[in-house]
Amino acid sequence: MLMSPSFVCGVSRSILGQPWRWRGAGDGDAGFQPDALVDQLLLGRGVPRDDLERHRRPTLRAFMPDPSGFRDMDKAAERLADAVEAREPVTIFGDYDVDGATSAALLVRLLRQVGSDPGTYIPDRLMEGYGPSGEALVRIAQGGARLIVTVDCGAQAFEALDMAKAAGVDVIVIDHHKCASRLPAGLAIVNPNRLDEEAGAAAHGHLAAVGVAFLLGAALLRTLRGRGFFARRDEPKLIELLDLVALGTVADVAQLKGLNRAFVTQGLKVMAQRRNIGLAALADAARLTRAPTCTDLGFALGPRINAGGRVGKSDLGVRLLVTEDPAEAEAIAAELDRLNEERRAIEALVCEAAEGLCAAQGNRAVVTVAALGWHPGVIGIVAGRLKERLHKPAIVIALDEDGVGKGSGRSISGVDLGAAVLAAKDSGLLVAGGGHAMAAGLTVAPGRIEALAEFLDARLAEDVARSRDDRALTLDALVAPRGVCPDLCDALDSGGPYGAGWPAPRIAAGPVGIVKADIVGNGHLRLIAAGDDGRRIKAIAFRMADTPLGEAILAAPPHRKLWLAGRVRRDEYGGNVAAELHLEDAAWAD
Repeated sequence: MLMSPSFVCGVSRSILGQPWRWRGAGDGDAGFQPDALVDQLLLGRGVPRDDLERHRRPTLRAFMPDPSGFRDMDKAAERLADAVEAREPVTIFGDYDVDGATSAALLVRLLRQVGSDPGTYIPDRLMEGYGPSGEALVRIAQGGARLIVTVDCGAQAFEALDMAKAAGVDVIVIDHHKCASRLPAGLAIVNPNRLDEEAGAAAHGHLAAVGVAFLLGAALLRTLRGRGFFARRDEPKLIELLDLVALGTVADVAQLKGLNRAFVTQGLKVMAQRRNIGLAALADAARLTRAPTCTDLGFALGPRINAGGRVGKSDLGVRLLVTEDPAEAEAIAAELDRLNEERRAIEALVCEAAEGLCAAQGNRAVVTVAALGWHPGVIGIVAGRLKERLHKPAIVIALDEDGVGKGSGRSISGVDLGAAVLAAKDSGLLVAGGGHAMAAGLTVAPGRIEALAEFLDARLAEDVARSRDDRALTLDALVAPRGVCPDLCDALDSGGPYGAGWPAPRIAAGPVGIVKADIVGNGHLRLIAAGDDGRRIKAIAFRMADTPLGEAILAAPPHRKLWLAGRVRRDEYGGNVAAELHLEDAAWAD
């Protein structure tokens, strides 16, 4: 592995027109030593050199903060402990996405283990929209609940919590979305993104709501332990719920740094034990026959949980994750699998229509498209697709018959979309809105979409331009063709898990000549390249056949040398273990 502080392989402009740079510039010739490579991966992702040991094997013991360091956490734990001891009726009010479902399921399962029998309430996306409404909270109170815990929602529910307070029910808010300077009137608002949060807790603002719920669980058990509650009963093992934390964290695209990395690392181990009947059934429905990976959480399990809230019944995910009945789990998992296929079909139609509207956007910094009849359950996914394709923030808005728009947005690195949406709300441009840096949701009144688009463009143009100007293909290692092998896959995997904020490693390999290149499937470029060391590299570039990269490789003469860049994946097809390069870019080596 050869590092130099300048352009990788001297590539200042690749075939796709971008410079190649080291992730966390390093220099020196370290050779290919897995331990040294792992350290380089960690350093390139912002880990201080004197903190490498803690990050090599992220554990809860090493990263878990004191829950009492978060504002209102002790107040929330004490009130929840009171409800447990008094056997008060408790309802967990969750959002309809994966983070909301896993947060709700975690608290339900934990409370059941300490003798409580909480109810759950998941609002319908189409009929009720995001977050708690006052009407829903009052109905829950009228049904007998004396304590409501909202998870993954509530930070902006001012009117709803006022109505709940008037109805005499206590509300604890467990959330991670952006907060305003004023907080709603809940008994306790636990959110690392409170503007008045202490620095130690605010440093955990990247947690998903399920991570905050886990910290509440730890605080609850500590409170009950202090009261002698477990003198005559077994104390639950909170760590056994980390499978839910891992799923919610990855599916919500929370940054996999610090505590989140520990959550996911340990949570994957718990998930592999298949203790949660619902998760095991979902894995079977997704045809996962091995221990799940971080990628599986984001692309196989998460979308199926989400499908219930997007195009089906909003409570299916929670029901699956809390059931102890194998037959029920199998039935719900099958239904979620079916709904996921339905969601994909709807998504494809909306995505095609949204892409058609993008041409009319001009050169705006933030893509904002809207149309009547788009399914609100898929607009977030479509926004993500547009963001990836156009390399700028995107907001997709579904209009109802009255012209009211429900929108969802996704952002790019360095552009805080959640804060911008909150500012638009404060400016009177939105009926409702909020989110976090990389994702946001909103409701816009009829006739205000153009004004919203102009506001976002003016506010975020500089941030978007800076982010796009800084774009470069960042690489972690340079290897000879013989280095693209299963051992390299193992070494790179040691720096994981990878995801948002902790990107999967990318390598450069070469120089190589093209032995064979052709088009397969839906516009995929497949190739075999050979190096001067006599070793061959098998590579595939997904949906790249009709791009400048595909055209250049298909036309490259055998004697013309190239550097290849991409991510290495293990290939076990046919029982043979090999390595395959998922090609993202290439550059001429001569």
